Amino acid sequence: MAVNMATTYTELMQLNIPDVRSSYCAKDTMLYALSLGLGADPLNETDLTMVYEKDLKALPTLPVVLAHPGFWPREQKSGLDFVKIVHGGQFIKLHKTLPIEGDIVGRGKVRDVIDKGEGKGALVYFERCLFDAQTNEKLVTMEQTLFCRGDGGMGGSGGSAPKPHVVPERNADVSWDCKLMPQTALLYRLNGDMNPLHADPKIAQQAGFERPILQGLATMGVAAAALTKTVCDGDPQKITELDVRFTRPCFPGETLRTEAWVDGGDVSFRVSVPDRKVTVIDNGRASLI
Repeated sequence: MAVNMATTYTELMQLNIPDVRSSYCAKDTMLYALSLGLGADPLNETDLTMVYEKDLKALPTLPVVLAHPGFWPREQKSGLDFVKIVHGGQFIKLHKTLPIEGDIVGRGKVRDVIDKGEGKGALVYFERCLFDAQTNEKLVTMEQTLFCRGDGGMGGSGGSAPKPHVVPERNADVSWDCKLMPQTALLYRLNGDMNPLHADPKIAQQAGFERPILQGLATMGVAAAALTKTVCDGDPQKITELDVRFTRPCFPGETLRTEAWVDGGDVSFRVSVPDRKVTVIDNGRASLI
């Protein structure tokens, strides 16, 4: 018997996501880093370069909060069962050093859909690029992987999901522990992610969590900061690509451990919560210059 889907592969690929034009300033760049916990030690000169206007540099994950289209599966009436969507992974490629302030345009589109079959969900790959609003120069390419648990059977391109990056089996070359502030999720929301799941205990409990969880992209930002400290000599501009797979949620107040394996300009990494013995980011990969 045919299943009446709220959307189809063809409709999703043709979905029009409006461009988003916005401006950001040095204060936004500093707030982003502060929301991830940088600056906790006022004598840490590496942190100061990302939270203080003198010699300010942007973290490579800052683009995820710039010129954002919002939760497009719901706001653009995509037909996807947005309540059952899980953020599965995130890719960032910086084509040039990201300015600490500027006028930008964000352009997004559904790049691909991989249908796992009825009752098995679908993978939707959403590509978003940032351009300089004045010159139209491409600054950043990003790709968000969404696991749409309620949308299997809508059809797809027939392709297969790329294999996850393999983290080496040897002991990590470097490791960095970061104690999250209890209010980390509340601070990170001020970058533009206003999902109440990260603030409202009642909504978090309705979603099956004991309390509000940390944003996955905030976890990725903490990992980028850890890599900056451990393998980039304190310079975030050395990171040109980041690719992660989100595996488990974490909570504000927990300690995140970022372990990294360095092979020249290629860095593999993983993020865990040692107290609970769970991995929250796996198959991480970074490219350095």
